Amino acid sequence: MNNIKIVCDSLSDIPKQLVEEYDIHVVPLSVLFEDKEYVDGIDITKEEFYQMLRDSKKLPKTSQVTYMSFKTTFDKYLEEGKTVLYIGGSSNASGTYQSAVMAKNDTEGELYTFDSLSLSIGSGCIVLSAAEMAREGKSIDEILKHLEAIKKDTEVIFTVDTLEYLQKGGRVSLASATIGNMLSIKPILGIDNGSVGSRAQVRGKKQVIGKIIEMIKDKFGDNLENKRVIVGCGDNQGDLDILTSKISDELKLGKVESVHIGSCICAHSGPGVLGIAVCDK
Repeated sequence: MNNIKIVCDSLSDIPKQLVEEYDIHVVPLSVLFEDKEYVDGIDITKEEFYQMLRDSKKLPKTSQVTYMSFKTTFDKYLEEGKTVLYIGGSSNASGTYQSAVMAKNDTEGELYTFDSLSLSIGSGCIVLSAAEMAREGKSIDEILKHLEAIKKDTEVIFTVDTLEYLQKGGRVSLASATIGNMLSIKPILGIDNGSVGSRAQVRGKKQVIGKIIEMIKDKFGDNLENKRVIVGCGDNQGDLDILTSKISDELKLGKVESVHIGSCICAHSGPGVLGIAVCDK
């Protein structure tokens, strides 16, 4: 019997059906937008948030999960006799992981925290690996050892349809964003040691997907049948369909999961985000 409860936060993007299948508890961050606070995925849907981003000139802010939210969650499952494993979105990108550690330090019981040093579909891959192992009856030590092994090679590559949100959030300068948008320059970004970093720039949307696939091939080769692959987008489903089609044509794949990226990530990337994550299963 599986006695390990997997907990994560909403910095990780995981398909809803898999959250339900593996009974993963997602502790939500909050989004502050136009003087209102929304609990991610509860007070506002992804679709509503995308539209608000499109309609507003203001930039939303995200608020980390509180100590008390984690403490309440951890206590609940420990009282049920569970071993709890919390897998956090990168500690370099949010104070959420530190809130979890503080709650852990004030809690007695079989409670473990793990810093994925990734975000969105990347940390989602890692959470799913843990959930699968827990269901298979693996021990907590086996799971933690495996997560340490796979996180260093977990790859997340993504792009955005405009540099506006990255500029507003301080990721790129106003001059760079203005020139980039005028010249239709599309950035290709990745998660490096838990933080967003630039990987490449290409001219025009048509070149982006080809470059992303090229970068995946450079790291993993063209056979990903034994890898976990998740693709994700905001409100640009058409772009995701093209990416999914092209990776199917150019790579040997097992099952590919897809997800619409959550509010906490899109608050910084904008709704036109498109990406792929690959990790060992």
